[in-house]
Amino acid sequence: MNNREMALSAAAVLDEKKALDVVIIDIGAKSSFADYFVIASGASERQVGTLAEEVEDRFAKEGVHAKSIEGKQNSGWILMDFGDVIVNLFSVSQREHYNIEKIWSDCPFIDPEREANQED
Repeated sequence: MNNREMALSAAAVLDEKKALDVVIIDIGAKSSFADYFVIASGASERQVGTLAEEVEDRFAKEGVHAKSIEGKQNSGWILMDFGDVIVNLFSVSQREHYNIEKIWSDCPFIDPEREANQED
């Protein structure tokens, strides 16, 4: 699985588990540390933790393991580092506070739903 496929796979898992506002940002041209950010929100801190567990479990089944996972379910932000794909899971309020989409607004955004429909 290449990096783009990994980002799309993470987004699909998050969408399936009812994450809010799932976005993929292609940061490869502007970043030396990763190629993609996958960003999503949970309706509660508990859901944020559940989303992280689900992504970790699904990727583990594919033989892909996180290099590190930072944050805790009750912190409102969990960062999952899969190398060239970084998954950021936020509570709604933490996402508004950090506003990662604005910081990386000059990078291409990928619509996971549209990408999934093109594959069908």
